Amino acid sequence: MSKTLLEFLSLEEASSSRIRDELAVLISQIAEATKRIAAVVGRAGLTEIRGATGSVNVQDEEVKHLDQFAHDVFLEVMMDVPLVERIASEEEPELITVAGDELHRRYTILVDPLDGSSNADINGVVGTIFSIRRRSGGRVPKGQIIGKGAEQLAAGYAMYGPSTMFVWTGKGGVHGFTLDTESGDFMLSHEDMKMPERAKSYAINHGNRSLWFPPTAGFINEITSPSDAPNRPCSQRWVGALVADFHRILLDGGIYLYPADRARSEGKLRLLYECAPLALIAERAGGLATTGTERILDVRPADLHQRVPLIIGSRQEVELAESYYQR
Repeated sequence: MSKTLLEFLSLEEASSSRIRDELAVLISQIAEATKRIAAVVGRAGLTEIRGATGSVNVQDEEVKHLDQFAHDVFLEVMMDVPLVERIASEEEPELITVAGDELHRRYTILVDPLDGSSNADINGVVGTIFSIRRRSGGRVPKGQIIGKGAEQLAAGYAMYGPSTMFVWTGKGGVHGFTLDTESGDFMLSHEDMKMPERAKSYAINHGNRSLWFPPTAGFINEITSPSDAPNRPCSQRWVGALVADFHRILLDGGIYLYPADRARSEGKLRLLYECAPLALIAERAGGLATTGTERILDVRPADLHQRVPLIIGSRQEVELAESYYQR
């Protein structure tokens, strides 16, 4: 019989140390937040929660009602967890420090509350991406920038599609759970997920082609040209929600690129809320993630909302792409 998420955490992750016990609490509470978001996303067409709020966030991006709802849900749920010291959200300009017992509050939660929110109004796939960091040593000064991605204790995402999935990794492998809408439990459906080493498909916004630098154009030309290499030419698959594009690659193999270009010299995606969490999952599943010249998990943030180029996916294709950028 398939295990629930709580059973899996109890048996596999929380049996031998205080940190694993605490991680189990944090993961289970994040999962509860995603259930609440999934319920509202599933009824978005019947409620007043579609469309834009009329405001912009710290990224200077239009805020959707679902963005704000998902952000509020995470704050409400995680601020009630006695272990949480700080919360960082893509929708919030500064770190939020949670008042309370400093002895037990030693974890930081980072979240992109609703990835791909432009898909919400057309009934497309959206998701949530999260990361868990643990404070080492003394209390971290307010506003101090968080460390590089290799220091993450755990990371994961929820994907709200035909079914709701919850995928996460801690110190071990990558595990996927599917929400059983009858019982209300996340059930283990994909244990110890492994990413294929070769790509069958690629995901990139071809609308930016005129802005690409030569390494991007050269790589895309190589993988889309007929050759004797396996899986050539690659097929394009593009959902427009990072979570959904990454999930396909995790299961079937592929490569996702949102590189630097002539309009975005630093890239578009956020290091702390999108790139680093998915990079941890990719590497634990056997894949790779790079800026083109540097391993994503080795990038030390200079800003809470720092953007970086992202190339992520099957190991052989990421290494090939990286060779173009390093020439």
